This record gives sequence, C-alpha cells and structure tokens, in this order.
Amino acid sequence: MGICLSSRTFAADGDTAKLILQDGRLEELPCPVSVSQVLQSYDPTCFICDSDEMEFDDAVCAVNADEELRPGCLYFALPLSCLGRPMQAQDMAALAVMASTALMRRAAGHRGCLRKVLFPVEGPRLELQMPVYGCNGGSGDVGCPRGKDRRRKFMAELSAIPE
Repeated sequence: MGICLSSRTFAADGDTAKLILQDGRLEELPCPVSVSQVLQSYDPTCFICDSDEMEFDDAVCAVNADEELRPGCLYFALPLSCLGRPMQAQDMAALAVMASTALMRRAAGHRGCLRKVLFPVEGPRLELQMPVYGCNGGSGDVGCPRGKDRRRKFMAELSAIPE
C-alpha cells in the first residue's frame, strides 16, 4: 500500500519536456525526470540530445544520464550511431520535419490512445498517461482522416503559402 500510482494531466506546455522518439512520436515527460529514467522507459540503445545544443557540422552530444530534462525544452532520441558524428544539413532538416510534424499532430489534437508509462525509480512511482499513435498493433494514427479525405485536406493546405 506504500506505492501509489496515479495519472496526471498537464495544464501548460511548460510543465513538460518534449521528446521526439526515433519513430517520430512526441512524448511529453513530466519534470523533473532524468535522462537515465527516460532511457530505461524507452530505448536504452539510443541517446538523448538537446535540440538547443545541435548545430550544423558539429558533433552530436548526448545529455548526461544524471541530468534532468528541462521543462518546455525539446529533445531527440537518436540512435547511438549518431553520437559524436557531425550533424549534416539534411539530417538536421529531417529532424526538424519530424519534430514539426509531431508538434502539429499534438496541436491538432490527434493524440491517439493513451498508454501508461512508468519511470523506474527508487521510492514512489508516478504513472502517466502518454499518447500512443497506432494503437491496436500499430495500425496507424487513431483519429486521423484516412484515404481520400486526408489527401484532399493536404491539397487544400498546399494551395496557399502564408508569408
């Protein structure tokens, strides 16, 4: 009875750190949370990097495992093969598109199903409700238009470029 599991919703974007996973999903993590907790809950074969620290033709550095993620900041989970390698312009562009897509999905309310995420820590645990895209075996985004409707909407959005 000493361990209490609860769910929590976040009122403001500043309450969470945003993590873009390798598959393009956006996860909002409660702060404070350390990088080591995140890696244990997701993929330990990747590393976490701070988007503010990334520069063209500069080596990609990992955030230290004992460091806490900052609220309101954007982070990427990248494969270990990228660690210490210079970030090329096309790689940065791909990450920017991935982050932009994930953030737009979130803003549009296409959160999909909720899954429980537990961060293994000593002491009490906090259970969170996190969005999962493609529930029911990864069959696609829940709540997103499919087929012709999606293409038609996409074409309508492309007809004008705001300046």
